[in-house]
Amino acid sequence: MPASLCLLRLSALGDVTHVLPLLHTLRTHLPQARMHWIIDRAGYKLLEDVPGVEFHVYDKNTGLAGMRALRRQLPGQPFDALLQMQVAFRANVLSAFVPARRRIGYDRSRSKDLHGLFINERIPDRPGIHVLDAIGSFCEPLGFKQDRVVWDFPISEPAHEWASAQWPADGTPVLMISPCSSHVRRNWYADRYAALADHAAERGWRVVLCGGRSELERQTSDAIIAAMRQPVLDLVGKDTLKQLPALLQRADLLVSPDSGPMHIANAVGTAVLGLHAASNPLRSGPYSSVAYCVDRYDAAARKFLGKPASELKWGSKIEFDEVMDLVTVNDAIAAFERYRHDHGR
Repeated sequence: MPASLCLLRLSALGDVTHVLPLLHTLRTHLPQARMHWIIDRAGYKLLEDVPGVEFHVYDKNTGLAGMRALRRQLPGQPFDALLQMQVAFRANVLSAFVPARRRIGYDRSRSKDLHGLFINERIPDRPGIHVLDAIGSFCEPLGFKQDRVVWDFPISEPAHEWASAQWPADGTPVLMISPCSSHVRRNWYADRYAALADHAAERGWRVVLCGGRSELERQTSDAIIAAMRQPVLDLVGKDTLKQLPALLQRADLLVSPDSGPMHIANAVGTAVLGLHAASNPLRSGPYSSVAYCVDRYDAAARKFLGKPASELKWGSKIEFDEVMDLVTVNDAIAAFERYRHDHGR
């Protein structure tokens, strides 16, 4: 059994949260193994409190010089196994700077950017599975399976204290809206968010907006607020990445396109109403809340690509300018009402 492992997954925020169940599985089966994780700066800020792992931060802007510097940080002896969980060309090249006897990578169907040249073993080829389950497959070449999905997401007490101070714990259910993805074509429209938010507020829910400090997120949130008839708590740009998981955990239901906050909310146990047309929720939606997603991926495939989703390569994105037109307010309200029905809210 391996005594030392190196995990390589740099980004994005949603994807690094998908590594946490794998890490739990590895700790369960290999409690004495030394765990290292090569990650990017944002992922490290989010997960630096994960216990039992030595992180090595790589900044993609440092190029080859940063890769050489990373190599000097790593132990002198080769790892028993490298789990190379990112197929982008930069990550593949970075993996060459990691000494390891076994270099485990993706199956051929998920490989790209010369991934196969940098590995000597592959995970099983299972088409049509969620990203989290594909990442979970990386323990199988080591001799065991991920049969439970446990995140154990670390949230600091100061983060909990900050989140608790934002609104009173008075029993009012909370609909949180994180309106923006880093991929603009995945984003829904401000007037439609506002209509859903008003619907929730009229049914006694507290509505909270969250998001980062980008100009797009500020403009989108301002437009939502301007279009709403009901009150809303605006926390956009007010939290840090460390505080975000605690904030999301206080919500009953998060509304979001395919984004990092969607997956972080899922990882801390908050239900997610995902808005999907550009991406397939069965592959990259909120792992535990697909039942509350609006899924217009097949309609998008037929409209923009002229074929059903079943004929697309698994993982295909349909990122066209008007793809999110397919997600209507009625779709989102119906998903919201499903959640209310299931949870008595």
